[in-house]
Amino acid sequence: MAEKTGVVHGLLETVKTVFWALVIAGIFRTVFFQPFWIPSGSMKDTLLIGDFLFVNKMAYGYSYASCPSVRMPPIGLDLGADDFCSFAEDYDDRLFGSEPERGDIVVFRHPVTGLDFIKRLIGMPGDRIQMKEGRLYINDTPVQTEDGGTFTETMAPQGPMASRPSCSNGPIGDGATCEKQRLIETLPNGVSYATLDIGSRPQDNTGVFTVPEDHFFFMGDNRDNSTDSRFSQIRGGVGFVERKDIVGRADRVMFSSAGRSMFAFWTWRSDRFFKALD
Repeated sequence: MAEKTGVVHGLLETVKTVFWALVIAGIFRTVFFQPFWIPSGSMKDTLLIGDFLFVNKMAYGYSYASCPSVRMPPIGLDLGADDFCSFAEDYDDRLFGSEPERGDIVVFRHPVTGLDFIKRLIGMPGDRIQMKEGRLYINDTPVQTEDGGTFTETMAPQGPMASRPSCSNGPIGDGATCEKQRLIETLPNGVSYATLDIGSRPQDNTGVFTVPEDHFFFMGDNRDNSTDSRFSQIRGGVGFVERKDIVGRADRVMFSSAGRSMFAFWTWRSDRFFKALD
């Protein structure tokens, strides 16, 4: 009898340990960091499809957007911050808030769909943003650029969505080398990063976007393959993003897989493990 009681006690202790471990992990995820998989190529070549990172929620303080989101399409589970923290959605202030910096890689909630997006912060409140012939202008001044060579990748399905890249030397078949021009862009505050260009596109020339108070303007580094603030919400873009919709800052890639599943170890990109982001 004593042996049976000992087994039951041990089982209960194991269950309690697992329970509290999950609680602590949930609190850690909710308060400090949020995991994020890169599903598209809009931030190439800074971020690649299949990169996995943790979003630092402490970077800019907390708002309703900092609440957890749980999305599992295969079982129809789709819970966002508005489900958990809708009571705070109209509250504009951020707890322990701090100002994002131009050039940061930021995760934010889409103003309409509530889905998480990741883009680079280009325009601050009050800025005038415009694209002219593929060149970025901030407050009527062209941003400094220099040649960064050619970005190449293999034409093939990428990631769980099996999307194929766009190429400046296309159309090409699977297995061929896909090319894009790489430019190094340097913002007025000195932040430099690579952008990609595949040729002339309608979004290479825009009107002037004047960023409203408490809003920000975001763009993808893969300029010709990014649905960002250049596109209005009516056209499926994100438009201007309110401060309260910001989730946090991405600082480092923790893990990366080029395959359709993270379990396909032969597709892991070990050179991107723990890679700091520019």
